[in-house]
Amino acid sequence: MSTTPPPQSLTGDERTATDGRPADDGAFGWLRALGPRGRRAFAGAFGGYGLDSYDYFTLPLSMVALAAYFGLDSGQTGLFTTVTLVVSAVGGALAGVLADRVGRVRALLVTVITYAVFTVACGFAPNYETLLVFRALQGLGFGGEWAVGAILVAEYASARHRGRTLGAVQSSWAVGWALAAVVYTVVFSLVDDDLAWRIMFWTGALPALLVVWVRRRVHDAPEAAAAREKSAVKGSFAAIFRPGTAGAPGLLRVTLFAGLLSTGVQGGYYTLATWVPTYLKTERDLSVVGTGGYLTFLISGAFIGYLTGGWLTDLLGRKRNIRLFALLSAVCIVAYANIPSGADTLLLVLGFPLGFCMSAIFSGFGSYLAELYPTAVRGTGQGFTYNTGRAMGAVFPTTVGFLADSWGVGGALVFGAIGYGIAALALLGLPETRGRELA
Repeated sequence: MSTTPPPQSLTGDERTATDGRPADDGAFGWLRALGPRGRRAFAGAFGGYGLDSYDYFTLPLSMVALAAYFGLDSGQTGLFTTVTLVVSAVGGALAGVLADRVGRVRALLVTVITYAVFTVACGFAPNYETLLVFRALQGLGFGGEWAVGAILVAEYASARHRGRTLGAVQSSWAVGWALAAVVYTVVFSLVDDDLAWRIMFWTGALPALLVVWVRRRVHDAPEAAAAREKSAVKGSFAAIFRPGTAGAPGLLRVTLFAGLLSTGVQGGYYTLATWVPTYLKTERDLSVVGTGGYLTFLISGAFIGYLTGGWLTDLLGRKRNIRLFALLSAVCIVAYANIPSGADTLLLVLGFPLGFCMSAIFSGFGSYLAELYPTAVRGTGQGFTYNTGRAMGAVFPTTVGFLADSWGVGGALVFGAIGYGIAALALLGLPETRGRELA
């Protein structure tokens, strides 16, 4: 059954509110401007990415229990994240190609089902090696979901609101993270650690409910789907690596610098996402409930950061927003990792700006990467660059894991600041795309 409905008679910019104002004015104008089909696409992408986040964080939150259960050192536990992110590069690239060839919604369904199935499988792992394999396979779906969902929504959003619309999609990562932290606090408070980590993974079956709804209610954007189907080149890796000529600019430069940008931002982010829970529990001596409380400040900052960053990326432009928060994120990492022992109130308070800055930098990614590529290879380009960045950025949390034995987790966290410096440099090779229309 086709996932592409007939074109709508009115676009978001043509509709008006009942009081005579344009429909896209006001705090939620970006949501009204999407139209009914666009809002359903937004809900599907928001839910998919939020549950993607939930399934991802079942591992970092269970890391201490897993290390004790299987007798692992810091390097081995860090390898869980590295394997997830490296394999996610493969999954993301393949999902991008799939999205260009069979449509955004169908590819979205495949990614959600994949990460849900293998997250649940992790809960049945009998040994470290099996868990590592299941976690790697979970990365196939984890890698593809965001890129496909972001493109789906980007092609419905107007150029005027695309930054804040995709920023709102990104904010679902904080929602999933918060849900995982709540479940972690409850499960690990009520159940012995040896069983609790398995229960955390089993709750990863939640996305199955979303799949049923998306299959029935969400469709590709009609105009973008029509343009994609007319193109002779769809889902081609060769196209995104084609160098430019005198008569036609290629995409090689864009692909290389966008991949480097993604590497820097995600290297810094996953360093924090992977190791902050362990840092709070092992070096700051916080209980399960205490760790959950501190993560609340971090996650609250992240949620507001996603929304604020989306607004700023429309106001300042894609590059300025990323550059601003790359600097602020690096400063926050260094400050957070060097809080004196016993200054737990400062640790609590500083968690908010840390979460805010490291998330606000992501808000422009969905719109920026989508705007860098033409419709026929948008999925391939965005899926490849974003997830290659995940794979290369995966070196950061593993490096922290090995450095933690000699530097301590807190000292090793500073390594993540290097990633944000790489991101700032990568922007020098990319154009500004604010205001670019997507067909």
